Amino acid sequence: MCGFAVYDFLRRRQVRTGPDNRPVPVLAVVDQAEELFTWQGRIDRYRGPFFAELAEVLEELPQVHLLLCLRDDYVEDFMRYQGVLGAPVVTFSLSPLTAQGAVEAVQGPLAGSGRRFTTHAAEVLVTSLSTGEAPVSREASARGAAPVEPALLQVLCAAFWAALPEDLVEITAEHVVRYADVERVLNRFCDEAVAAVAADHGIQAGDLTAWLAQKFVTELGLRDAAYEGLSGTAGMPNAVARALRDRHVLTAAKRAGSRWYELQNDSLIEPVRWSGKRLPEGRRGRPLNPADYLRAAQLAMADGDTGLALRHATEALHVAGGRDLRLAAQAESLLGNVDHVSGRHAEAEARYRAAAVLFETLQDTKAVAGSLAAVGQTMLAQRRYGEAVDYLHAAVGRIPNDVTVQTELAWALWHAGQRRAAVDILTGVLAIDAEAEDARRARGEILADLGDAEDALRDLDRVHNRHQQPSTRAARGLALATVRGVGAADPEIDDALSKAPGSGSVLIYAARVAALGDDPTSAAALARRAVNATDPAIPPHQRKQAFQIIEVGG
Repeated sequence: MCGFAVYDFLRRRQVRTGPDNRPVPVLAVVDQAEELFTWQGRIDRYRGPFFAELAEVLEELPQVHLLLCLRDDYVEDFMRYQGVLGAPVVTFSLSPLTAQGAVEAVQGPLAGSGRRFTTHAAEVLVTSLSTGEAPVSREASARGAAPVEPALLQVLCAAFWAALPEDLVEITAEHVVRYADVERVLNRFCDEAVAAVAADHGIQAGDLTAWLAQKFVTELGLRDAAYEGLSGTAGMPNAVARALRDRHVLTAAKRAGSRWYELQNDSLIEPVRWSGKRLPEGRRGRPLNPADYLRAAQLAMADGDTGLALRHATEALHVAGGRDLRLAAQAESLLGNVDHVSGRHAEAEARYRAAAVLFETLQDTKAVAGSLAAVGQTMLAQRRYGEAVDYLHAAVGRIPNDVTVQTELAWALWHAGQRRAAVDILTGVLAIDAEAEDARRARGEILADLGDAEDALRDLDRVHNRHQQPSTRAARGLALATVRGVGAADPEIDDALSKAPGSGSVLIYAARVAALGDDPTSAAALARRAVNATDPAIPPHQRKQAFQIIEVGG
């Protein structure tokens, strides 16, 4: 829902109180927070505002406590945003299990299950995992064993539990030796992880196993390491190394400013070393299907690698050969996204049109509307404002209650010079959802542009900081200058210009403020910059405003 962010969600929840009438603490957890830093491209612009949202939550809702879970090698990245949160930050590191901790983790879940381990049985199991070899000694001790990766221990215990006879009550070291097939479990763990990552990223499984063995195991059978470059890790896309890390095949650590990958544990050396030989002949060179390539393209796009996304999505279309209309529609839409973020708006338009036709054939109304809205966005980027309005009107007709698409339609109307119609659309949106802050921000900006300063301030004063884009600040400055005098606008205009010096809208609002302050020379200089601005360019009605200011200022 438009404007429905973290603060909005938590604020809307009913506050629970305890016996002392004090609010019950709420723990807000952001798991896998490292993805805020691993994804590049479009997410970069949202990272700062997201942390600003979290800061707003901590300031306005004192009952909320925030827990961010992220990998150790991204703590340094997070610390750059520590000041934004405005609250004390305490860090805790979760290390691999010690040998004794692993034994307790094996024994603990059996409490109340009717089963139990005898002396040394759990230690034999843990020792076998730390060495990566099948347990052969009934008297093995976990003392001195290497640290144990919890994910691998979980995999081994699950397989061991499933292999035990159902009527077994007392688990002895003999049972561990007989049923804990560590070698088979670790082999299967590696094979399944490699197969999944290979399919996700459009890579042959045989190629990926060969890469793992060559880059992460030395000739002497020891663990080796490879560093993460700007786009690749030892010849593979960074996204592949990260995916293997997420599946606990690899681990990562920061050293000397670089991220280095290596096998998660010594116990994985042999499974990785011989994984290629275990692949059935048919799987070593199995042709990837279109869904594999599409999934790879989606992952590459999420990671900000538009070049790789383009190659995989194109291959998905080629392999599909027109046999799967939905997959083809999704691929066309993704290729449209690639073109759009790369500035190839005409090409993106063609892709979105193709996707709309395919979704129409499938009678997927919501997807058709999304494609039509995307066509409208590309037309806005090409300054074909009237056509953009037509396509966004068509999208709204398909999904009339979608406030996001209606807000996009309002902006298209504004670009086309139909400012009052845009205000009417946004008023309707806010009647549906009064908390739709993107719509409120848009209405406030457009009212300021129209000169309805007091109404504009009523909207813009209600917009939270996270929605205060430079154009919003500049529009508020114009409204303040109209109502309270030019001096009241200075902080808003200065901040907007410092953050978006190439924004046409920011520059024209600044020019109008300068004109109100009887400074025609400065106003004309700002208006000239607005006319030449491209990030974004101003629409025709603002160009007209700019030329009027230039004419007065000379």
